[in-house]
Amino acid sequence: MQYDFDSIEVIHENHLSTTAPTEYFDKNSLASYLDLSVKIFKNDFIAFDNIEKLAIHNIYIPYVNINNYLFNSFGEFEYKHHQTVLLEKLIKLPSKDEKLMYVNVSKHHFDVVVLEAKKLIFLNSFNYETKEDFIYYILFTAEQLELNPEKFNLLFSGAISEESDVYKITYQFIRNVDFLKNTNAIFKSLDLAQHTNYTLLG
Repeated sequence: MQYDFDSIEVIHENHLSTTAPTEYFDKNSLASYLDLSVKIFKNDFIAFDNIEKLAIHNIYIPYVNINNYLFNSFGEFEYKHHQTVLLEKLIKLPSKDEKLMYVNVSKHHFDVVVLEAKKLIFLNSFNYETKEDFIYYILFTAEQLELNPEKFNLLFSGAISEESDVYKITYQFIRNVDFLKNTNAIFKSLDLAQHTNYTLLG
């Protein structure tokens, strides 16, 4: 069965990424940005996204085999890293003059974003296997940024619910925990919680 599409956008979700301020970004030195945090190979293809509103570039390794398959099947398309999409959505939210922590949860990893007055303060991804792993990274990040667990606000998105172990343990240690809410009608039509699939549908 064949379908016609006006456009196709692919989101690559992985940890093979890092960010650099736009003023220091050099597209001819992409590998050097990843060297300190990602194991790269000589034949790896490295891409980047320009996040203009934050004045940063996200440098990453996309899944080339997936890109090639989609190109052969559908022709030209655009692609981005999932953290780029997440940041672009979060920066559109109402601004506050305080640090807000956003935690986007997947099955075995999660992204932590801290914004203050529409400026990026912190961005990182963490792997986890247990709820203890999960809360450790959140509390460690809060400590490094001098965020008081009794005062700062944490907003969840992604694969998490109030019944999940990672939510329950977070609520034990962080006083102000809530979910990102999106008014996109697709959440209601698909009977999905408003914070789920945030990078895809939010």
